[in-house]
Amino acid sequence: MEAKQKIASLREVLREHNYNYYVLDKPTISDYEFDMKLKELQALEEKHPEFYDASSPTLRVGGAVTKNFETVVHAHRMHSLDNSYSKEDLEDWEKRVQRILGDVEVEFTCELKYDGASISLTYEDGSLVRAVTRGDGFQGDDVTTNIKTIRSVPLRLKGDYPAKFDIRGEIVLPFEGFAKMNQERIENGEEPYMNPRNTASGSLKLQDSALVAQRPLECLLYQVTGNDLGIESQWQMLEKAREWGFKVPSVARLCKSTHEVLAFVEQWDTERHELPYETDGVVVKVNNLQQQEELGYTAKAPRWALAYKFKAEQVSTVLNEISYQVGRTGAITPVANLRPVLLAGTTVKRASLHNADQIAKLDIREGDTVFVEKGGEIIPKIIGVDFTKRSTDSNSTIYISNCPECGTELVRQEGEAQHFCPNDMGCPPQITGRIQHFISRKAMDIEGLGSETVELLFKEGLIKNYADLYILTKEQVMPLERMAEKSAENLVAGVEASKSIPFERVLFALGIRYVGETVAKKLAKAYKNIDALMMANMLDLVAVDEIGERIAQSVVAFFDNPENVEIVNRLKSYGLQFSLSEAQLQNQTDTLKGKSFVVSGVFEKLGRNELKKLIEDNGGKVSSSISSKTSYVIAGDNMGPSKKTKAENLGVPIISEDDFLGML
Repeated sequence: MEAKQKIASLREVLREHNYNYYVLDKPTISDYEFDMKLKELQALEEKHPEFYDASSPTLRVGGAVTKNFETVVHAHRMHSLDNSYSKEDLEDWEKRVQRILGDVEVEFTCELKYDGASISLTYEDGSLVRAVTRGDGFQGDDVTTNIKTIRSVPLRLKGDYPAKFDIRGEIVLPFEGFAKMNQERIENGEEPYMNPRNTASGSLKLQDSALVAQRPLECLLYQVTGNDLGIESQWQMLEKAREWGFKVPSVARLCKSTHEVLAFVEQWDTERHELPYETDGVVVKVNNLQQQEELGYTAKAPRWALAYKFKAEQVSTVLNEISYQVGRTGAITPVANLRPVLLAGTTVKRASLHNADQIAKLDIREGDTVFVEKGGEIIPKIIGVDFTKRSTDSNSTIYISNCPECGTELVRQEGEAQHFCPNDMGCPPQITGRIQHFISRKAMDIEGLGSETVELLFKEGLIKNYADLYILTKEQVMPLERMAEKSAENLVAGVEASKSIPFERVLFALGIRYVGETVAKKLAKAYKNIDALMMANMLDLVAVDEIGERIAQSVVAFFDNPENVEIVNRLKSYGLQFSLSEAQLQNQTDTLKGKSFVVSGVFEKLGRNELKKLIEDNGGKVSSSISSKTSYVIAGDNMGPSKKTKAENLGVPIISEDDFLGML
């Protein structure tokens, strides 16, 4: 019993010292004393394995090896943020927020946008149970073992934390630690790492957690998600997270207006260079969580938050050559091949030139000295030409007229910015591009099959379209370059497993132009199966919520092509999911078809998201703002007075939660 008490006491003491050192940055004992206590605990735990604790401080030293990182679906989606680069963008966003919320007071929290690797941590009963990378926002990789080695991530929480919640943040590598790592690499004759962000991101997928433990990574938290959290605002959320033991940056401000927001942005655009971490902007959020819920989300981002990006770094270099890429839809993208130049921590060799109009507008020519910046600190782009350095024998750029891959004459539709190669069934990059889209994570998510393997399978004549994947055998695949027996087995097994992917993702995977994830879900929901969709005409399709003429034309054209129909019929015969599942159909009706609802306030029986799902499952449409097209406003407690006034002025019926449930 004495050993058990000693172990418990040491764990508690070490947790507290760890918190003081890595979170508060106020150590109360020396590193030597800390290490001695840690070694004492390790010895006791080895002697008494019956007292194992998954949140013991000794687990931070790493040592466990992860060969394959399990894919985990996020309980709450990790959205990306819309970007803003000017005062006008910010003011337009505020107007949109105010238009939806009505005449109510809106406060904003401003936090620095740290440039690291996004992470979601799940806590149950005060213990860290899972850490998952952002991935595609819907699902990511389980990297719990590696995250446990990061000292600023609490394994056990303090205070009045909720029973279960997720907390989101960034894994960052401070400049000081990054410089030290690079110094060691140079001394060992190794290439230095390029920038802290990529190094932090790469650290999360190292197989040996002991290597992760050696890297001075930190975790900065900023967002708590879950149910019944007892938190009313973003500002309160930050304070609570600090109390529970998380490292929450102190650089934040509560603002009453966009004028105050801009003052915060201007201050940190200058002072950010004094910070210990990389930062590329300010995240502005509506402070009130109820208002956040009312504002909701677009298909990609929350309406209640915006990333205001600092001015991008800019450099000049020489444009050696313009080449042209063919995408899976046949779109031609001109690419600037540059003299390599260091920009925002990475070596840039290529930049997109977008289209012929952009080249003509900037008068970009081969041999020019051009100005390059990273749009949103990610994608390099050419923003201008240094005409003082242009050669006198320079010639204007003449955009290509034929496909660089198959030689077909390019077309440019009226109103389109890009040129297209119309040879969709015979142009190699279009064929392989469609197959690569088909196997991608958000589509069929076929494990064991990557872009390079697709290229190889096509080159060897084993596949001509994505339906051919389903008749591949291990014996056909094994002779390929870098393909061992196990790899071949995994590829064939991954293709077989993809047959369980739901209809809406199969529809997205087909690669119909303009049919992205969100549109695919809407079409799947509206038509229930592929046969009904294949029979739909233009008028039918545009009657579906948020399906415009351009999408409708594309869908009709896709199924008018006999080769596409043949491929879909082959996929059906191989057992892919081409209709909604029984579970999906079970609770769906057309009871609310043609009706549009605005949900506002707090409800007793259902959460706002549950109400919205009920509306959509029964054929109705959920809108964020009241207009003359709104059929009903479902009003809960604390509904904004301006919304009530607007509904009354427009003659839109205001109903209660019970009234709505009665409709069903």
